[in-house]
Amino acid sequence: MSKACVLPDGAVLHYRVWRAARSRGRVVLLHGLASNLTRWSEFVEHTCLKDRWDLLRPDLRGHGGSFTRGRLSMEIWSDDLRALLDAEGCERAVFVGHSLGAHVALHFAARHRESVLGLALIDPAFPEALRGRMRWLRPFAPALRAAGALLGFLNRLGLRRKVLPQRDLRALDERVRADLLAHGRTEDFIRRYSSVRADLKYFPPAHYLTELAEMLRPLPSLAGLDLPALVLLSKGLTYTDPERTRRLLAGAPLVESVTVDAFHWPLTESPAAVRGEIEAWTERRFSDRAQSTTPA
Repeated sequence: MSKACVLPDGAVLHYRVWRAARSRGRVVLLHGLASNLTRWSEFVEHTCLKDRWDLLRPDLRGHGGSFTRGRLSMEIWSDDLRALLDAEGCERAVFVGHSLGAHVALHFAARHRESVLGLALIDPAFPEALRGRMRWLRPFAPALRAAGALLGFLNRLGLRRKVLPQRDLRALDERVRADLLAHGRTEDFIRRYSSVRADLKYFPPAHYLTELAEMLRPLPSLAGLDLPALVLLSKGLTYTDPERTRRLLAGAPLVESVTVDAFHWPLTESPAAVRGEIEAWTERRFSDRAQSTTPA
């Protein structure tokens, strides 16, 4: 079911909902940088979570159906999610996020702790564990933010592409698995999914620079949040060092970490493994929640 809610500043947040016949609560699925809610289409189609949970998939502000030329930030995305829960009549939810979506989930939990039952984070990029290009970019985060703001201002003056094509990430994932991953062409896959040029065909440079800067911000401590959390870490060549990330998580007693056979896009590379880990964790942590019937 496609839905939309009007946010306090007048922006419109578009999202999709799967209603469980007898629901334990809501699971909110958050996509990554330059992405949209179709990143979760395959997950929703196949997961057994939809038998027991309502699944909400928003297009984060600035993405997909929630496109805007206005400002973006962790605080704005977090408050948008609180408005989404209000629109759904929901006090608390489990938040599942990939990459940028994992960061949004963490910032939301720090800002609206009372609204979070638990967190499942796929490849969060903790600043202390960055490596490669992301580590090199971190000192330039203020410059990225300033450049994004300047481009955004020019966009609002009319200096912009008039039309940005929509991107069906479910179709892209299936095509890439068949054409590249099935034939062992992992280097081609990494180049394709880490290509800024490919992303910018569908996403404005102003937002891209802003989101990179937001990705490089310090993350709230999971130990300090005192929430049950699952962290899925890709074991291949990612933007962070998995071992450093695991050491950062060691002081959080409610956090479980699992390694997935992937690079940085496990929803594409290992979708069944991701579903299985999230489903098992959700069952372990929340199986005692009272059953209730969710209205259609």
